[in-house]
Amino acid sequence: MTALIDLSLLRSSPSVSPFSIPHQQHPPRSRKPFKLRCSLAEGPTISSSKIDGGESSIADCVVVGGGISGLCIAQALATKHRDVASNVIVTEARDRVGGNITTVERDGYLWEEGPNSFQPSDPILTMAVDSGLKDDLVLGDPNAPRFVLWEGKLRPVPSKPTDLPFFDLMSIAGKLRAGFGAIGIRPPPPGYEESVEEFVRRNLGAEVFERFIEPFCSGVYAGDPSKLSMKAAFGRVWKLEEIGGSIIGGTFKTIQERNKTPKLPRDPRLPKPKGQTVGSFRKGLTMLPEAIANSLGSNVKLSWKLSSITKLGNGGYNLTFETPEGMVSLQSRSVVMTIPSHVASNLLHPLSAAAADALSQFYYPPVASVTVSYPTEAIRKECLIDGELKGFGQLHPRSQGIETLGTIYSSSLFPNRAPSGRVLLLNYIGGATNTGILSKTEGELVEAVDRDLRKMLINPNAKDPLVLGVRVWPKAIPQFLVGHLDLLDTAKMALRDSGFHGLFLGGNYVSGVALGRCVEGAYEVAAEVKEFLSQYAYK
Repeated sequence: MTALIDLSLLRSSPSVSPFSIPHQQHPPRSRKPFKLRCSLAEGPTISSSKIDGGESSIADCVVVGGGISGLCIAQALATKHRDVASNVIVTEARDRVGGNITTVERDGYLWEEGPNSFQPSDPILTMAVDSGLKDDLVLGDPNAPRFVLWEGKLRPVPSKPTDLPFFDLMSIAGKLRAGFGAIGIRPPPPGYEESVEEFVRRNLGAEVFERFIEPFCSGVYAGDPSKLSMKAAFGRVWKLEEIGGSIIGGTFKTIQERNKTPKLPRDPRLPKPKGQTVGSFRKGLTMLPEAIANSLGSNVKLSWKLSSITKLGNGGYNLTFETPEGMVSLQSRSVVMTIPSHVASNLLHPLSAAAADALSQFYYPPVASVTVSYPTEAIRKECLIDGELKGFGQLHPRSQGIETLGTIYSSSLFPNRAPSGRVLLLNYIGGATNTGILSKTEGELVEAVDRDLRKMLINPNAKDPLVLGVRVWPKAIPQFLVGHLDLLDTAKMALRDSGFHGLFLGGNYVSGVALGRCVEGAYEVAAEVKEFLSQYAYK
């Protein structure tokens, strides 16, 4: 599952610095085509079969997992690297693509039960345009306010530098502490991997942590900032201090380096978002995975569950799947595993116990999405702007006695999400600090959300909400805890050192949990696959 509340709710963008398996630089080699062997096991016999009704040949790449990461890797190979990866297969154990992207439409409402939006970076815009969705893109109002609950009041987050002196979410002393820390007047780095809480408290002070970053971590990771790694979860910010001696110093150095580098021309096909905003599609996020799957056609195999993977003597891989037609085996020159790390761990254990052990240690806490609707008149008057609920949504620090992690104003964010006169609210509850949601009924989760909303957004005497959907994700979002990058590096190095070249790891535990980072990571993995296929071609 990708990030819950999109990163731009607090106008910040976490980044992961994933390790990649290095390859030596060699010119591309010519290669003879493999033969794709797809076999159906029928009782004790195995009969030869073909894929897509074409001539049998070995696949250039099999992508295991039809979530957004896997689909985008396949699409990137098809659009950017078709010269070396003309035959790419995507397999998905479920009967639909998209992973945890779940859009529901009913009775005039349209809502998300997994991730809710994305930051419209060029990589995700490119993916959307290449998938034929340019005209279906919808973007939120960049001027819409974001809120954090503090001391019983929803307080707006500053949206531009001129707001900083006047916003009331922090005290004057807290603002001064943050300013001095940002320019480097603060304790030095401790010499070990810091948690998010340690890094932020040291650099920017207690108020920035407690009133911004702690609720932000809940919204993005559903995580515990005392355990999340600053380097792994928010790598771009962490790197600023590393390269510039302070956050401000690193920002100036980054700008200087960027100005020295010639800018590549931007793809003229891409739309130009105005300001810092979030995006979706006319009929919800599910449009993207469905459009990619349609583009890839019959090379997407649904209800194909991988049961084993083995290395072939010629350097390729044999993958055996449980399918509606029986057991099927595919051979491929390369494989990308984009399934959750704990699933990949079980499958890779026969190949590398060390890699499997590292992958088994990533933690995915439970999260529930609760979608409810109220009439507009149920919103407190002090929360209305020009008689309407406007804004992206709100985040709730754990210290404020609210169980719900955050609330998205879905009907305000994008058009045509709710009938006229109704407000649609998407709420997230659970996470690393509240795993007890697994023992609650759907009714109890709704009651908890409704009770919280009546403390700051909904009139206490309003009628009960219309409950549209409750979805519990037992293993929702991978936590980038202290040591995450070391574990990821261990898994990748173990596969490489055991000779499993051409076997790649992908997905949100590798690239980052935000939907946009999953797409960016897909392009990065596709480039690695392209490099491998170019350098280690089989004869």
